[in-house]
Amino acid sequence: MSEFRLSFPACVIAGKSRLSADDVILLRKYTFPDGIQTSVDVVTMLALNNSCPEKCEEWSTFFVETLTHYIVHHCYPQGTLDDINADWIRLMFTTDGVINSPSELELVLHIIEVAAHVPASLSVLALDQLRLALSNGMGAYHLVRGHSGARVMPGDLDYVLRVLRGSCGPAISYLTPEQADAIQRIDRAAVHGSSHPDWHAFMASLGTRACRPIESNRSRWLRVSDEFLLDEAAA
Repeated sequence: MSEFRLSFPACVIAGKSRLSADDVILLRKYTFPDGIQTSVDVVTMLALNNSCPEKCEEWSTFFVETLTHYIVHHCYPQGTLDDINADWIRLMFTTDGVINSPSELELVLHIIEVAAHVPASLSVLALDQLRLALSNGMGAYHLVRGHSGARVMPGDLDYVLRVLRGSCGPAISYLTPEQADAIQRIDRAAVHGSSHPDWHAFMASLGTRACRPIESNRSRWLRVSDEFLLDEAAA
């Protein structure tokens, strides 16, 4: 395997303690003039995100939007996701199922919102971040939820609905068995009876949301998996 090196100006920016708005302008102009086009571009983005401890808001927006576009619209199957995409996302942006970075959490949420079809495993991954915040006080969602404690609050319900609306559609009429189980795990992680009344009403409504059968995986018959899904997983 060849050694990966960042080109200029990414190599200089990667050594900084703070990634600024001016740095994002340089990256847009010289490193990613056409956005993310290749697996090397993906690795460069991840290296920059991991190397700079402090990042400006412009970087977070750029990181989320460009990676979402590449994963959803550039990689097969274009416009949607399959289980191979979902497995790669879990591999690259979680540690033992925990999303640690707020920008990576927002990336996963935006992918769910943009893709025409989302495997249940990816929405369950996002839902589990609330459970981890409630039960273990860990993960990116714990950092951004704005309060601590094991009570499901209105903001937490908004988070759950955001995930479900992205994966199920605005009506949220149907849940997969995996999604229903993930929501039940969230409820069990909360202090019994202490959550917001809106959460209890939502839980009471679960019985009216019929579980749809698990869809069979879309086949990649005679089609090679996207190179970044293979190369970077191996790296």
